[in-house]
Amino acid sequence: MTRSQSTRQQVLIIDDQKTNLKILGDILRQDVDVTLAQSAEQGLRKAIEFQPDLILLDVLMPDINGFELIKSLKHHAHTSSIPVIFITALSDTNHEEQGLRLGACDYIYKPFHATIVQARVRLHLQLSRQRKLLEQLAHIDPLTGIANRRKYDQVLEQLWRSATRQHSHLSLVMLDIDHFKEFNDHYGHAAGDKVLHQVATHLKQTLRRPNDFIARYGGEEFVILLPDSDEEGSRQLIEHCLSSIEQLQLEHGYSPISDYITLSAGGISCAATQDEDPNDVLKRADDMLYKAKQSGKNQLMWYTD
Repeated sequence: MTRSQSTRQQVLIIDDQKTNLKILGDILRQDVDVTLAQSAEQGLRKAIEFQPDLILLDVLMPDINGFELIKSLKHHAHTSSIPVIFITALSDTNHEEQGLRLGACDYIYKPFHATIVQARVRLHLQLSRQRKLLEQLAHIDPLTGIANRRKYDQVLEQLWRSATRQHSHLSLVMLDIDHFKEFNDHYGHAAGDKVLHQVATHLKQTLRRPNDFIARYGGEEFVILLPDSDEEGSRQLIEHCLSSIEQLQLEHGYSPISDYITLSAGGISCAATQDEDPNDVLKRADDMLYKAKQSGKNQLMWYTD
């Protein structure tokens, strides 16, 4: 079973002593998925690869000690938010203060007491689960249920960096519900909110690839990011999105262009580079959206050099 398929949380234990790894693994394995690392280098690599919910880290290790490793963990984008519990036989308060100051959330002392280890791990896993839930809620638009503007900003940066490294294309698309003000004025804002939710849900379902992304950009505007997608494929997908929204037959008796809700869209496909600001690229997609609306709406305009 893969990590995404499992509901169990994952704990990474980093300790150079095999005995300690076995004892802690045996204590925790019944409740969580356990990953073991016998060196700081291996531990950092596994932390980045698996992104566990919690790390148990030995303070005293050869080559790189726990204090140095936690600095690396806290400075890496993929591991900075993972809680770390130090494992130590030291009772020196200065060591404990140093660890907490570097970002550790707790200490477990040797020799191990199974019930105490389980209680401390259980507490911090619960806190980790609550933190992740709050982060997810902070990235969801409450009206439509899709990602919000804050999440879009993060994903755009990530996808742009990835496309730059891989020398691949990225398509950016802006979409807008046509004559939405007239809809709200005549049907009321409650009906308008319902339409926003229906449109957002349908657009999200239309994006089949796991890395395709949609967010509510603001008001009745949406943004779609299509990584590793060229102009031809992206245009076909967005044309399908526009036609399928009209085929939903969401009644709009006050639209001069259709009896139903329609969308206008503007898009651009480009090869990502470090020299270009992705927000400037999005601005070109937005310019195309404006052109589509000025040219009669219910259509897609695509940027070409």
